[in-house]
Amino acid sequence: MLIYKILRSGEWAALQAEAETTGAPVDEADGYIHFSTLAQVRETAAKHFAGGDGLYILAFEADDLGEALKWEPSRGGALFPHLYGPLKLADVRWSRPLPLGLGGHIFPDDMT
Repeated sequence: MLIYKILRSGEWAALQAEAETTGAPVDEADGYIHFSTLAQVRETAAKHFAGGDGLYILAFEADDLGEALKWEPSRGGALFPHLYGPLKLADVRWSRPLPLGLGGHIFPDDMT
């Protein structure tokens, strides 16, 4: 199953340059890297990145992240994937720009 991480352009550039990251400031503050499922990622973008431009969406295979990936209750009791360890460039399945349109962010048509 694919899970998704939204990064700002500088965060994506840093991941590409360093090959791994401890995440965005919110990830570092919480002690884990926040991910979303396909069913959750649009709400995540609207809630945490509203009006944000220069974003990227990255896809990861949940099984590839091993035991460091935990499914924990969050928003409304829904289970969200959280990575307790570094986010590695080698684990990125694909990345694409997440442009801002008039009605919000424009997600890729083929997110699977």
